[in-house]
Amino acid sequence: MSIHANILEVSNLKVVLGQNTVLEDINFKLPSGSYLAIVGPNGSGKTTLMKTLIGLVKPATGNVKMFGADIDDLPPGTISYVPQIKTMDKSFPARAIDLVMSGIKRRWSFKINSHDSDKVAAIMHEVGAGDFIYRPLAALSGGELQRVFLARSLIRNPKILLLDEPATGIDLVCELSINKLITEYNQKFGTTVIMITHDWSAAYHHTNYVLLLNRRQVYFGESKTAFTDENLQRTFSHLGHGHGIKFGLKI
Repeated sequence: MSIHANILEVSNLKVVLGQNTVLEDINFKLPSGSYLAIVGPNGSGKTTLMKTLIGLVKPATGNVKMFGADIDDLPPGTISYVPQIKTMDKSFPARAIDLVMSGIKRRWSFKINSHDSDKVAAIMHEVGAGDFIYRPLAALSGGELQRVFLARSLIRNPKILLLDEPATGIDLVCELSINKLITEYNQKFGTTVIMITHDWSAAYHHTNYVLLLNRRQVYFGESKTAFTDENLQRTFSHLGHGHGIKFGLKI
C-alpha cells in the first residue's frame, strides 16, 4: 500500500495538565501508511502526546485531525492503542486468548464461539503467539505478553496502530523480533504505526518518520536525517556520539 494523503494532522497543539504546560508548539502532518517514532527523554511529554492523539487527553489549544475528522467522529476500530505492558495486572485470572478476544468484544468475554476463536488464533499465529493461546496471563513472559497485546490491537484491522514503548520489559532478542514484526505488518498491510521508543537505532532503521520531542517539537521529518548532533543536543541536552550508536548497522 503506497503512502498518499495525510492520515494525521496536528496543529498548534498545547496541552496543560493542572498548572503545568506539558506540550506546546506541536505541528506535523503524517502521511497514510507511515511508521513514526516519537523519541525524547523521560518527562518530555511522549505518552501525553500519544494520549492526546487518541482523545484520552484534551488539548488546551490546537487540534488533532485523523482522516480530516475529529477523533470522536471516527468509526470504532479505526485506532488501536497498545499501552506499556507494565500497566497490565498479570494476576487477573484470564488466558491469552481472552485478552485478545476482548479486542473484538470490547469487554472481557469468556464464552468464545468457533468463528471468533479461529479469528483470534489466526492473528495470534501472525504475531508469533500461536504457541501460548490458552496460557494464563500470569504465566507469560514480558515478550509473550507484548505479542498478545499486539494481537489484541490488530484483531479489528485498525487503520492506525499506536504503541507506547513496546520494548519495555522484554529482552533484546524479543525486542528485535517485535521491531521486525511491526515493520513487516506496516509494510504488508499499510497500517500507519506510531511508536514511542527510547531506542534511537530502532527508530532509525525501522521507521520512516521521527518526531523528536522535549515538551516542544524539536524535529519532525524523515528518520534518516533526524539524529544529528544538533537535534540530539536540543532534545537531550547532550551529543549523540558518546553513546556509540552505529546507525549504519541494522540489527
